[in-house]
Amino acid sequence: MASTADDVDGSRPGRQRRGSTAGTEASAAEGPGSAGLTGPVAGTRWLNGDERAAWLANSAIMISLPAALDARMQREAGLTFFEYMVLSVLSEQPARTLQMSTLAARTAASLSRLSHVVGRLEKRALITRTRIPGPGRRTNATLTEAGYEVVVAAAPGHVAAVREYLIDGLDPQELATLRRIGAAVDTAVKREQADAGSAPPPPPKAAGTHDTHGRTAD
Repeated sequence: MASTADDVDGSRPGRQRRGSTAGTEASAAEGPGSAGLTGPVAGTRWLNGDERAAWLANSAIMISLPAALDARMQREAGLTFFEYMVLSVLSEQPARTLQMSTLAARTAASLSRLSHVVGRLEKRALITRTRIPGPGRRTNATLTEAGYEVVVAAAPGHVAAVREYLIDGLDPQELATLRRIGAAVDTAVKREQADAGSAPPPPPKAAGTHDTHGRTAD
């Protein structure tokens, strides 16, 4: 069965009449408690109106914001947003080096996606990879001097975009709320990752240091 938009945004899916979306829209607005539902669908905690509005608004942060950052980063620095994040994370590490599996966890990427992107950056001489001696197939990724110069040059534009698209449009109370929301989501995601045996979260940065996201560590 093909999914509809309502299937993925948390609203209750409804029976759609052929040639019209009215049935789906009206049913989705009804929320939980409709008669005739059985099985797993009947036990779903559908989003109410306020919850659905909050979820859809937050989708702009998850979808529209990364896309805007990616387009701007490519236009201004010749990097994708993910490439910039990889270089940025490496720039903040001792010896500008991380094991590939750890780098994947820090950038919230699969190892296969990271390997593909690092291979691309390696061809540009921005990253080198070296095998770690010992058992297993373990590899380190190291930011080259050329890679460090690229990420440092790109950082001001990245910070300007973050300010324009997000930070400067919020007052201090909204920023504090956004920080609490982000922390709550991060905790929930890391809890699930821990249950699934994923890599642990990275250690905190030293106080007073600056990174290529334009922030000062607390």
